[in-house]
Amino acid sequence: MMHIPTVIRADILGYCMGVRRAVEAVENALADYDGRRVYTLGPLIHNKTALDSLAARGVQVLDAEDMHRVQSGDVVVIRAHGVPPAVRAQLAARGCTVIDATCPRVLLSQRRAADFAAKGYTVVIAGDKNHGEVTGIAGYAADPATGESRCLLVENREDAQRLVAALTETARAAGAPQVKVVQPVKAVLISQTTISRSEYDAIAGVLRAGITDLRVFNTICPATMERQEALRDLCVQVDGVLVVGGKNSANTSRLLMSARELCRRAALIETADEIPPDFRSLDRIGLTAGASTPDAVIDAVEASLRGDNV
Repeated sequence: MMHIPTVIRADILGYCMGVRRAVEAVENALADYDGRRVYTLGPLIHNKTALDSLAARGVQVLDAEDMHRVQSGDVVVIRAHGVPPAVRAQLAARGCTVIDATCPRVLLSQRRAADFAAKGYTVVIAGDKNHGEVTGIAGYAADPATGESRCLLVENREDAQRLVAALTETARAAGAPQVKVVQPVKAVLISQTTISRSEYDAIAGVLRAGITDLRVFNTICPATMERQEALRDLCVQVDGVLVVGGKNSANTSRLLMSARELCRRAALIETADEIPPDFRSLDRIGLTAGASTPDAVIDAVEASLRGDNV
């Protein structure tokens, strides 16, 4: 007789507001612009299943270096991560239809970066320097008169320590972009929406100690923290946790790290086919999922665990 475990879902999991909004934007574009080429600027979300589904319906992924492919009449969807102003200008010059699905929380960070840069502040962004959201926000942190960047990037506490030392000694961060830093230094700190709270607090603490005139904004998306809290509640109820999501998703990776700290067994899977065999012998299995994981994928994992599709 096959063992059927009890499957418990985290109270909050799966698509966040920004991702759901972006997916709906592409769905609407396919319906409203039937017969026209539809692009997303970069992969819409960090989930292979969802991307494969969109590709099968004709949606193409456009990289920055492929902008020349866009023609008048094409439709380009800006994903939730947003883009720098220079990319928006390129799209406008191509004469295409642009649908902006930038997450409202990211838009707020972009506006803050622009506003404070215009006031002469150095804009410090905490996050992954290679992440699309960070690149987009950084593009807004420029002197409106000269176009000169006022942005500095830090990924962790150690980066923040090096930045403070560099500002103190040379008014320019070693290895950072060529950034004009106003003396005496006045700075504003904002973050990638998916950075961990503990990492951001550590960065803010270092910068507060080293920069007298520092404004700190909490720009972490509540959905990120809510998923972590829901995961903590889930882990005390189960023997193991499956984190469902893309392996290249930042928020999914953080969920896995937390699950491994809080539960005896934890694994990251993208589809039901990847469920580790040893999980099927557990009595109580917890399910959580990253912000880019479609509902249908989560449902399929649960169905497989319950034996519904066997």
